[in-house]
Amino acid sequence: MRSSPRPFAALVAALALTAGLSLIGTPAVARSDDAPAATKASDVSIAADTYTWKNARIDGGGFVPGIVFNRSEKNLAYARTDIGGAYRWDQSGKQWKPLLDWVDWDRWGWTGVVSLASDTVDPDNVYAAVGTYTNSWDPTDGAVLRSSDRGASWKAATLPFKLGGNMPGRGMGERLAVDPNKNSVLYLGAPSGNGLWRSTDAGATWSEVTAFPNPGNYAQDPSDTSGYGNDNQGIVWVTFDERSGSAGSATQDIYVGVADKENTVYRSTDGGATWSRIPGQPTGYLAHKGVLDSATGHLYLTLSDTGGPYDGGKGRIWRYDTASGAWQDVSPVAEADTYYGFSGLSVDRQKPGTLMATAYSSWWPDTQIFRSTDSGATWTQAWDYTGYPNRSNRYTLDVSSVPWLSWGASPAPPETAPKLGWMTEALEIDPFDSDRMMYGTGATVYGTEDLTAWDSGGTFRITPMVKGIEETAVNDLASPPSGAPLLSALGDIGGFRHTDLDAVPDLMYTSPNLDSTTSLDFAESSPGTVVRVGDSDAAPHIGFSTDNGTNWFQGSEPSGVTGGGTVAAAADGSGFVWSPEGAGVHHTTGYGTSWTASTGIPAGATVESDRRNPEKFYGFEAGTFYVSTDGGATFTAKATGLPAEGNVRFQALPGTEGDIWLAGGSDTGAYGLWRSTDSGATFTKSAGVEQADSVGFGKAAPGASYRTVFVSAKIGGVRGIFRSTDAGASWTRINDDAHQWGWTGAAITGDPRVYGRVYVSTNGRGIQVGETSDSGGGGTDPGTDPGPEQPADAACAVTYAITNQWPGGFQADVTVTNTGDAAYDGWKLGWSFPGGQQISQIWNASHRQDGVKVTVTDAGWNGTVAPGSSAGFGFTGSWTGSNAEPAAFTLDGQACTVG
Repeated sequence: MRSSPRPFAALVAALALTAGLSLIGTPAVARSDDAPAATKASDVSIAADTYTWKNARIDGGGFVPGIVFNRSEKNLAYARTDIGGAYRWDQSGKQWKPLLDWVDWDRWGWTGVVSLASDTVDPDNVYAAVGTYTNSWDPTDGAVLRSSDRGASWKAATLPFKLGGNMPGRGMGERLAVDPNKNSVLYLGAPSGNGLWRSTDAGATWSEVTAFPNPGNYAQDPSDTSGYGNDNQGIVWVTFDERSGSAGSATQDIYVGVADKENTVYRSTDGGATWSRIPGQPTGYLAHKGVLDSATGHLYLTLSDTGGPYDGGKGRIWRYDTASGAWQDVSPVAEADTYYGFSGLSVDRQKPGTLMATAYSSWWPDTQIFRSTDSGATWTQAWDYTGYPNRSNRYTLDVSSVPWLSWGASPAPPETAPKLGWMTEALEIDPFDSDRMMYGTGATVYGTEDLTAWDSGGTFRITPMVKGIEETAVNDLASPPSGAPLLSALGDIGGFRHTDLDAVPDLMYTSPNLDSTTSLDFAESSPGTVVRVGDSDAAPHIGFSTDNGTNWFQGSEPSGVTGGGTVAAAADGSGFVWSPEGAGVHHTTGYGTSWTASTGIPAGATVESDRRNPEKFYGFEAGTFYVSTDGGATFTAKATGLPAEGNVRFQALPGTEGDIWLAGGSDTGAYGLWRSTDSGATFTKSAGVEQADSVGFGKAAPGASYRTVFVSAKIGGVRGIFRSTDAGASWTRINDDAHQWGWTGAAITGDPRVYGRVYVSTNGRGIQVGETSDSGGGGTDPGTDPGPEQPADAACAVTYAITNQWPGGFQADVTVTNTGDAAYDGWKLGWSFPGGQQISQIWNASHRQDGVKVTVTDAGWNGTVAPGSSAGFGFTGSWTGSNAEPAAFTLDGQACTVG
């Protein structure tokens, strides 16, 4: 699958930013460092609430450019993605566990992982170099994350430059490496001319290796002025020769790959003090990988004429004898016969001289995988022609666990469906098991557990080994009142009809096949009627369904359409309004056999439908709201003064005409959440919502008269996913700091059939599904503002629960219940710790601690607690000796019941 660059700013403008399991065990979380300014650390803490989270299963869906096996512990492996974080392999479940879901909104770029390193000396240590773009699209510098518990928790050292997990050349590597003899020493190859960097304190601080002579000079497209294609790809891999060191002493021989076609490999023989270009090396190519077989002393290079990961028209494989200094071209095919570059490269640590490589950029008719058992002297390949166009395969490929990988294709030979893949820049043989091999593609991770059958003339079985990796970029979501609970619009792979959230769908949308679906909608009173639009290389850019998305047919389109834009279905399915890229807003009746230009609304406007009146449609562009009452034929400008810049999304409330919620804006202008109850004639800004980026509706809480409102927003200084069960009068944060997923602003919707269930878009971590254990709908909110004093006659009950504990630290949740007859108008809770515990961080409240005495104050918007309702907060703290629970609590000096 082609994994697009996904520039953040461009995706926002197009409404397109990219069985998963909820985290088991301690959630991954970054913790603080005390470090110099150039390598300052970042903090992320854990919060807890009544929600549990999982993915709507798709399994894969994006580029996996790196797979790393630990070489001293069996079954310990990691995978990196270009925009969707990092994962650890769970052998017991044959699945991957996400490690970077804690990355927050402000540091969304840290979801792009440019390199991973697993420590051979201490397998508990793992490192990740993170940052998505090296240009202005990513607002933050890159960082090296380090974990001493296999990714369960993290510390971060921020670098004084950016990293490019989703930049050209991201399949090369690994750029990050741990010295296999002295694990306090690490190296990092930097892009953008920033050179080679080294840490001597296990990743806590970093400094440039000023003696390294070449920062690289290759850029994919020097004429590109965006900073994307013209960025210098820099230092692309680091490889140690562990034979040149001993336990506790730094490795002396280090090899480094550089994005420079004339000078692509350098070596140090004195532990990194001095460096020199290796003489006799191949020129005219970039070394995507450099892997050393320590048993034979051979360093292998896979080379391509470009940095990848999509392109590459010529390639070679070379071998360097580290003892003699001799170079040899050991390519499996003649240079004239290549139309691809080589990248994926691995040696079998159990069988010296056995190695494999991939033709990463061969899309047609398929990728190719090569294998040698004699140090590259001779090769065999995964498939051969038996007489064009027929081919013989050494493998079988079973995608029954992820059936959509067939893409619904029925190609003519020599193509097959499913294919072995494309963008195959990561291939690794398990260092403990010659029969297990995994490789990444643009859409999945494939693997085998009987690889050596290749050598005996048999066939080996390839299957997806991708369960748990959810890497789709989600552009839009819809949850109809009947039929499938969820319809998705996804980047790169179109989208799915999800009939079972815990099962992989059979196939993405077809007829038409859209590269990326940018918008979809259903008719509120006739949910079998669904429309979707998106991007593709050719028309049509629109499809319709009359059976709730099970089957589709292509629609016609106005002239000039170049992309999907946004689309809206009339409440009863009688017509549609479409605002495509390349053409103005248009409307149609029926299923789009012909389109008529709408008047009174500018091109590029975002369009939605009223969910009750089929003649009423809405539009928004540049601060002005537009309304049509004649099925989209004419629009009239209504409310103004809304956000004139930034991302703006709005939704109309199901079942009520004219009730509209609008979210969006920018830091430099209006930003927040607005509501109209008069069909867009006027809007009122929601107090207390500082920023909001998407809004949606779910089933009303028990006893509530208004549907539950969900937003991706910033409230009280805290970014998160929020829920309101009282039409926005109060808000509850329903995610926690361990579940933030970077950027979540594209789309959000509740489920109209299940109270509390919410579907959240991410840019690379798929569709997140939140389920609540709260049956009522009361809640708590984050913040720091203290509330007013509570009435003296209020009564209270308190529950205090330690939810997680580790040596020297713990996490606790506290719930305050109003057992009186009058509402609290603000509250202050007090107690004394019996064991001298100290609160380190608190959420959904603020606190003051004086010795053992603690006073916790509401967060402002959770200060009003009705009789019978509750407010809650949580915190992390430290303890020594014992961690006994407090025995008594007071609310404004009045004793509470403890239960």
